[in-house]
Order: sequence, then C-alpha cells, then structure tokens
Amino acid sequence: MTPVSDDEFNELLRSFGQEAVHLEMRDAYGTAVELPHMAEWQAGEPDDLEWLQGWCAVLGEHVRAGRSVRRARIVSEPLSDYQRWSYSIAYPMVGAGEDIRWVPRRLVSSVAVPGNDFYLFDDRLAVFLLYAGNGLAMGMLSSADPAVIWLCRSAFEAVWKLSIPHSEYKPV
Repeated sequence: MTPVSDDEFNELLRSFGQEAVHLEMRDAYGTAVELPHMAEWQAGEPDDLEWLQGWCAVLGEHVRAGRSVRRARIVSEPLSDYQRWSYSIAYPMVGAGEDIRWVPRRLVSSVAVPGNDFYLFDDRLAVFLLYAGNGLAMGMLSSADPAVIWLCRSAFEAVWKLSIPHSEYKPV
C-alpha cells in the first residue's frame, strides 16, 4: 500500500479515464469541510450548498465526457444524524451526474467488503480512505494489486445490486 496525498487524490478524482466507484460503509464522518455545514443543518440554519459546487462542476465534466461516477452508501437504519444530513444534501450531486445509492446495512450481512471505505478508479487503482473512530479523516492508501482491485470491484458490485437509487430511497 502506498500513501496518497490530498493533492494526488484530488487529481485522481478529476482525471480518471472511464469510471470511479466509491463505497462508503460508516454511519458518521467528520471531515473538516463537512463539519461546519452539518452543524448549521443541526441548528436548523439554511445552507445554499455553495461549498458543493466545485465537486458538482467536476461531476458535470465527467458526465459530458461519458465517464461514470457511482457511490454506494451502506447505512444503519434509522439513519445517524450524519447520514440524515448527507441524504439532505445529495440532490445537487445526483443532479450533476453522480449515481448515489443507499443500502440498508441489514441487506449486506453476507457480502464480503474491505475493511475501509474506498474509491476504485478504472479498475486499476484502489484508494482506501482511513478514518479515526470519531470519523475524522486520517489519510489514504492506494493499491494497484490485482487481488485488491478484484476485492474492491466484487464488493462494490455485490453492494450495488442491493442498492436503492437516491430518488427512491426513503430514510427510516
């Protein structure tokens, strides 16, 4: 496994060739970018989601170029506060072209998944996202090992088969 910097990861998000898939398996995250916006949501304050526009623009470029971005979220139900907030802000990303789907955790008991969330880029590179117990991002590791690529692809596709499109998912 090779460490991945934020700059390297951001470049991967912008420059993959055909497909990026992302599997999320935690009920809560604590990314520095998201925490202030989630706190405003918890306080009932409006959010214009301007902070998401950069990612939405990148998604639009991918769609225009014929590239695919899919995200599957394995979630416990009822949803955690984080996942309720995440659900509430997903529409701009879905509208920009990211296919976001939800999978109740009870459906994946028999699905083998890696130990960490990951992105898989073009079936050539897996990037694992590492988090502390409180959800703070702690770094990233990459692998191009064919066995790791196979594990990530098979896990993602197994979860995807059980997933519910964002527009159809009704949080418990």
